[in-house]
Amino acid sequence: MLGAGDTRTRPRHPLWVRAAHWINAAAFLALAVSGTAILLALPRLFWGETGANDAPAWIVLPLPVDLERTGWGRNLHFVSAWVFVITGGLYGLASLLGGRLYRRLLPDRDQWHPRHLADEVRGHLGLSASDEAASGRRYNALQKLAYLAVIVVLAPTMLLSGLTMSPGVTSAYPELFTLFGGRQSARTIHFLSAVLLVGFLVIHVWQVLAHHPVRLMRGMITGRSAPWGEEA
Repeated sequence: MLGAGDTRTRPRHPLWVRAAHWINAAAFLALAVSGTAILLALPRLFWGETGANDAPAWIVLPLPVDLERTGWGRNLHFVSAWVFVITGGLYGLASLLGGRLYRRLLPDRDQWHPRHLADEVRGHLGLSASDEAASGRRYNALQKLAYLAVIVVLAPTMLLSGLTMSPGVTSAYPELFTLFGGRQSARTIHFLSAVLLVGFLVIHVWQVLAHHPVRLMRGMITGRSAPWGEEA
């Protein structure tokens, strides 16, 4: 039996969560690299159905035009996108069926209080974590809202806008054009969603480095960082 002073740990993150985390981390890195290679072929963003390097653009990115990287970029993007989608879909399904989505990612009633949210914002800006966030007992409200935004909004938007750029998909489902307002509009939304996901990743890494990085990395690699008695 375990005594009150037992220092052994129990899993904070189950194996399927850790596997999904690292697989999607690798897939997202591949998507970012290959997406940049694809973007260099047309570093201009348009709204509507058509667009070209010599056409007026909604957003002109300060990037050089490079057509030589498009081939391998598209191949890698296609493969890594489906790895990201399948892994993310299985994670979402398991979280929903297993109750993790409600237990870990939906803010608790006390976390919606304006003073609580204001304290969390000040804590994040000052690189200081609350006791519950540092201990791992539960995610704070900002973490939960960010994770929900990625899972429920950004990831589906990335998937659907990416499919809208595929002639084969849109020939079968032309409703995607209506949803996004055209192929080039979908490309622009895809890019903006990717920027938001990269921003999420940067903040995520920054917060890990600022708040007990060794403990948090150990928890996501081995699953054991929270002492016995704390909520998983």
